[in-house]
Amino acid sequence: MRLRAALDSPELAAFVAALDPVNAIADQAPGFVWRLQTAEGNSTALRIFEDDTLLVNMSTWRSLEALTDYVYRSAHKEIMRRRREFALPILEAYIALWWVPRGHQPTVTEAEERLRHLRAHGPTAFAFGVRTPFPPPHASVAPKVRDDDVCWG
Repeated sequence: MRLRAALDSPELAAFVAALDPVNAIADQAPGFVWRLQTAEGNSTALRIFEDDTLLVNMSTWRSLEALTDYVYRSAHKEIMRRRREFALPILEAYIALWWVPRGHQPTVTEAEERLRHLRAHGPTAFAFGVRTPFPPPHASVAPKVRDDDVCWG
């Protein structure tokens, strides 16, 4: 997310107020495993690509379906509907998905590498999007994505 204003600004007050409740829903969601956070309980102090205007958000889930259920069928969806109030458009890929081994917690450096790869090469098994899923390693078919799933944009 590219911030429209400073996190402590009135313009982002509703977004900041939604962080803890939406993160709590993620923490309790079926299939949730882990999310990137600092001692404050979120990742707003962290940046990606050394850009002070970009927030990073990362989590791991047991399946693509569990992730999309949370993103598109929970209170997360409501705050994302308002994203234009809080975020400036990003014209290149800004969401990358990839399969990780059980117990692995991805780093911001890994996310940067996957996003760069997705931007340069399009969807591959190394980095893909919600609408272009690749199967987990050792699986024979791509995971099913429902017709009502949409990418953030």
